[in-house]
Amino acid sequence: MQRQLQQILQGRETSDGAGVRIKRSLGQHQHARFDPFLMLDEFGSNSADDYIAGFPSHPHRGFETVTYMLEGHMLHEDHMGNKGHLRNGDVQWMTAGRGIIHSEMPQQEHGMMRGFQLWLNLPAAEKMKPAHYRDIPAADIPQADLPGGGRIKVIANTAVINDKIVSGPIQGLTTEAIYWDVHLPQHAGFNHAIPSDHNTFVYVYEGDVAIGEDKRKLTQGNAGLLSKGDEINLVALSEDTRFLVISGKPIKEPIVQYGPFVMNTTDEIEQAILDYRAGTLAS
Repeated sequence: MQRQLQQILQGRETSDGAGVRIKRSLGQHQHARFDPFLMLDEFGSNSADDYIAGFPSHPHRGFETVTYMLEGHMLHEDHMGNKGHLRNGDVQWMTAGRGIIHSEMPQQEHGMMRGFQLWLNLPAAEKMKPAHYRDIPAADIPQADLPGGGRIKVIANTAVINDKIVSGPIQGLTTEAIYWDVHLPQHAGFNHAIPSDHNTFVYVYEGDVAIGEDKRKLTQGNAGLLSKGDEINLVALSEDTRFLVISGKPIKEPIVQYGPFVMNTTDEIEQAILDYRAGTLAS
């Protein structure tokens, strides 16, 4: 059964960090989540004034962040002494777990800075595990040509293209998360099986697409939440159409969020705040 476009979350211009301009679709408010996904931001500007202040040192607990750089150069540093450079096409998959204090700062003073950050929830059993992250260079993210034209980059989980399994570098998550970046020429289609128990959404960042049997249109800068089903079918309506397909198994647990802390109860949020103030959040 094909998944249909059931809800559109229009990307809204806002700012975060020390004043970085972003477009937020998922996560605008507590009813704009799609379990297990909490938030999706797109950042992109040629003006350094929109990004140069970056994201100075700040804490996280209870979820994962996925940063995907299309263009630009960002430096990640954390309380454990780790440093990671993200450049064109690179991905960082960070599990905050019990706690991490980090910064994400631009390493350029001019030119395009563009990419995405996804917040992916963790189940209660994993919220307090040790923090860790993985920097994935663009060269380690597999790509494949699509049979009708275009290409797919597989960041997480797998895709089956031309009867061949394409495995992304991120595997084995409890949420079984899928993260694909698909590029299509105009009128080309993308069809693929999706686990029926997953929640799936599409984010279009170049062009427009038609989704499902009813060909409902999703335009650039918006996230489309899909209905239940076991297959996705998208057709590019513009030249050089580009979109993310993001899918995962729902956690189905209570969510209590206070800024950079995402837990299951108010008591756990209060403890996170106390731990941060006491300097023990990430110990």
